[in-house]
Order: sequence, then structure tokens, then C-alpha cells
Amino acid sequence: MKNDFLKNWDTQLKKGLLPLFVLQVIQTKDRYGYELIEELKATAGFDVTESTIYPLLVRLMNEGLLTAKWVEQVSGIPRKYYALTKEGAKKFKEMKQSMKQIITKLPA
Repeated sequence: MKNDFLKNWDTQLKKGLLPLFVLQVIQTKDRYGYELIEELKATAGFDVTESTIYPLLVRLMNEGLLTAKWVEQVSGIPRKYYALTKEGAKKFKEMKQSMKQIITKLPA
């Protein structure tokens, strides 16, 4: 029972933090979906699927935090690259600051 609680808590925590980490990864360079999924796994330990990441990317674009553009590839299959907007960079900084404030309230 306790393991289920921690597992569920961890899942919900990561779900809540996913937008922050997506913005963090995209701020370093424009990314396409699969590349973003792989980078989230490698740097933050997030095991995210396409069915999770693409709706989130759409929401972030609708909020004005990301833009997207199609880029032709040598293989002939275009990729949609996502980039941070100025508003996205501003919100990312605010989100990081909020996260730091929350963490500092935890007792040592």
C-alpha cells in the first residue's frame, strides 16, 4: 500500500513538473518531439510518451510559450521543431523561481 502511494505521488509530481522541464529542455535549443522525449528521459528521468508530450506542446503553444515550425529533412520526412518564445522564456524563469521558493520551505 505504501509503495502504491509513493508511486502515485511520484507520478503526479512529475506530471506537474513536466511543463517546467519541457521549457527547460527547449530553451537550450529548438527540439522536435521525439528528441524532446529522449532529452527529458536522459536529463530529468522523465519517461514520457508521445500521447503525453504532444498535447502538452499544443497547450504550451496555445499559451504563447512556444512556437513551432516544420523543417524538411534529408530523409524527406519533415520534423516539427518547437522553440521558446520571449513570453515562454519569461514564464520559465518565473516557474523556476516559484519552484525554488517551494523547495526552500521544506525543512532540512
